[in-house]
Amino acid sequence: MAEVEVGRRRDLLDIARSRNGRRTERDLRTFLDLSERGAGLSREERLQIVEQALVLMEMNYVHLPMKRAIHAIDPIQQLKLLRFHLAEWNADLESTIDFHRRMLSIFGSTRDLHTLYLLPEPFRDCTAYLPFLIEQCFDRGAERFIVTRTAVDDEEALSWSEEGREARFERGVEVLAWNGVPIVRVIEINGEMQAGSNPDARFARGLDNLTIRPLNNTLPPDEMWVDILFRAKNGVIASHRSYWLVHKTSDTGESSASHSRKRTALDVKRTRILEVKRELYPRDDSATVGSIKDILYAVKKTVHGQTFGYIRIFSFAVEDAWRFRRSFAKLITKDGFPQDGLVLDVRGNPGGDIRAAESLLQLLTPNTIEPESFEFLNTPLNFQICKSAPDGWDLKRWGPSIGDSVLTGATYSAGFPLTLGALCNGIGQVYYGPVVLITDALSYSATDIFAAGFQDNEIGPILGTGGNTGAGGANFWSLDDLLRAQKKDPASPFKKLPKGAELIVAMRRSIRVGLRAGSPLEEFGVLPDVPHFMTKRDLLSDNVDLLSRAARLIQQRPSFQLSVNPVSGEGASRMVVSAASKVPTSKASRKISRVDIYVNGRPVLSIDAQDGTVPTTEVEIGRNGTARRAVEAQAWDLAGRLVAVCRTTVR
Repeated sequence: MAEVEVGRRRDLLDIARSRNGRRTERDLRTFLDLSERGAGLSREERLQIVEQALVLMEMNYVHLPMKRAIHAIDPIQQLKLLRFHLAEWNADLESTIDFHRRMLSIFGSTRDLHTLYLLPEPFRDCTAYLPFLIEQCFDRGAERFIVTRTAVDDEEALSWSEEGREARFERGVEVLAWNGVPIVRVIEINGEMQAGSNPDARFARGLDNLTIRPLNNTLPPDEMWVDILFRAKNGVIASHRSYWLVHKTSDTGESSASHSRKRTALDVKRTRILEVKRELYPRDDSATVGSIKDILYAVKKTVHGQTFGYIRIFSFAVEDAWRFRRSFAKLITKDGFPQDGLVLDVRGNPGGDIRAAESLLQLLTPNTIEPESFEFLNTPLNFQICKSAPDGWDLKRWGPSIGDSVLTGATYSAGFPLTLGALCNGIGQVYYGPVVLITDALSYSATDIFAAGFQDNEIGPILGTGGNTGAGGANFWSLDDLLRAQKKDPASPFKKLPKGAELIVAMRRSIRVGLRAGSPLEEFGVLPDVPHFMTKRDLLSDNVDLLSRAARLIQQRPSFQLSVNPVSGEGASRMVVSAASKVPTSKASRKISRVDIYVNGRPVLSIDAQDGTVPTTEVEIGRNGTARRAVEAQAWDLAGRLVAVCRTTVR
């Protein structure tokens, strides 16, 4: 290796270390040399891992019948063959890295990011990365791949063409090839090694995983460095060499949800990628009107004269779903937040707490939310788990139908929601403007469930920058969760894995409701109502064309206002009611025609609207009392459709 290459690699290491003030980066060669020491697994340890994987696949893996049919795979037979070869004590033992490769291949064949083999130390807490990001866009129908973030310093960015012309590897350059292979083919090859449920998801993951590779579920890159052929901003085509670095984190990417994983749906790999991105490329939140650290931020946008709220939700991995719902409701109703349109952007969101995701839907619609249902695979072990798990896990609902499967022959249990009524409908609607949801092929897990609920409950249009979502429809558990679920059962088949290795498995599958009732979310995902192809302006100028498309969708939909406020005084209980409509001229039937008032669920009066408006009106709803009463105002349009609901309480 040339001396100049060694010097440049050292410069990159210095940059990486200076970003967080601690020595957590090393080059890939050094990491591999160190990992060979003490990283081996004995025959007994490998057999233990394979045996536990067999138990999970045969007795717990909820998608196994579907995966066998769709992908023509047999992971159980593959694991049995691996166990057979390991049990031959006179046979040579393959290298540990080859064992990991076999396990990753078997689990990867399911195309399921909820069912994974997570590598032991020293890989579990490490991520290999190149100091730049590449994203896809389209220019006049042609596909392009653009560098959108870079941690390469000025000296390292300087490159030269074969003709000796100067070029800079910087944000905005177009990537043409990777080690001599056209970049689109490199992404396709990498995508085939990822666990995407559909072609859109596999390609998106091939790109997302291209320069950041979590080693807890991906083997280290084969090459020590990568030569990138790129077209610079001045039109010069040149080559840039970049070295793989390895970043160590103290967090495996699962801790934020580990306390409630029994209700969690999360893409572990994508979560790790986001952690590394946050460290390498910190975001400026100074212009926000509200934020929750590492979860979401909100800003006010004005496009073509249309002002709307924009909320980017990065994750649903929150500690408290109830508090998250309250914080979100407070954010979208605060003074100054636009009330005539809202864009929710969940692109790249890896999921988190299913209840936190579904609890937001009620805030955006007058409809009563029907949460997605979840089913177990009917097996004797799942029956025992539902019977013996701690009471707080709330699994006994599924037990009878699993037990009855001996008679019914059913493959799956009865379906029940994870998000119960008080959480998914306890507050009701607080936002009355039109809402647009933006998704992509990396919207996964609890975000898939959120998008499905958004569509199934008819809240608004989905604008997709990919042809599908990630199609991850399950609640996953780790082997550690299963150990805790059966800790009181002396016959439990579950055992802890050696050296920090871990297995996770899709335990309950998500079933859609509404017009798509009964359809599985896994593999099929949520198709967008309106497609959008990302442009270079989107990548480099804050999603300008994407948000322009969203603004047009908002302008096509009606917006309402509805308020009910108690008036203090002696004697009768009185309320001040007001309502208003703002609808496109072509949709006059969507104007509010009346507002009905209910007290404790009983109708007490109805107020007719005038041209879609109920001016501020004080009404009597009964005598004052000592107990608080629930008041609900329902606004109906001229076509007899419920368009807005407002709740309050009064004595």
